[in-house]
Amino acid sequence: MTTVSHDEFRALELLGGTPYGRISVSMRALPFVTVARHVVVEGPPPRVLLRLHGGFGYAQACDGSVVAYGADNLAERRDGEESVWTVQFVGQARLFRPGPDELERFGRPPHSADNAPFIPEYLCIEPQFITLHHLEGVPARRAAHSA
Repeated sequence: MTTVSHDEFRALELLGGTPYGRISVSMRALPFVTVARHVVVEGPPPRVLLRLHGGFGYAQACDGSVVAYGADNLAERRDGEESVWTVQFVGQARLFRPGPDELERFGRPPHSADNAPFIPEYLCIEPQFITLHHLEGVPARRAAHSA
């Protein structure tokens, strides 16, 4: 992507304001989705850097593959906030080694993943086909507890 439209710029701006999203790819012809920490790096071209748990083997599976990545503000809305957004894009993922500045932007990694020590692995994606969707007037829903 050489030029970024206004909507694509806004999508990347929103993505940069939330720390986690979900990466999707197929592995052995089966789809999977997992959580990832992301950092948006301004371009040109803009890039999205991801931190995943290496113990799952997902970063290795994604390396060189076209992946989908998405994030939203569903869990971050405050009482009275009725605006929902979602950002999605696809792009080719590549393993990479972050430098000190990038590691600082990621912040402290989790202590564990599925009761195992968290082992960080990193992917870099140049977003293609970015979509941004807004819903307005979406009331916050309270979690219902069953008795």
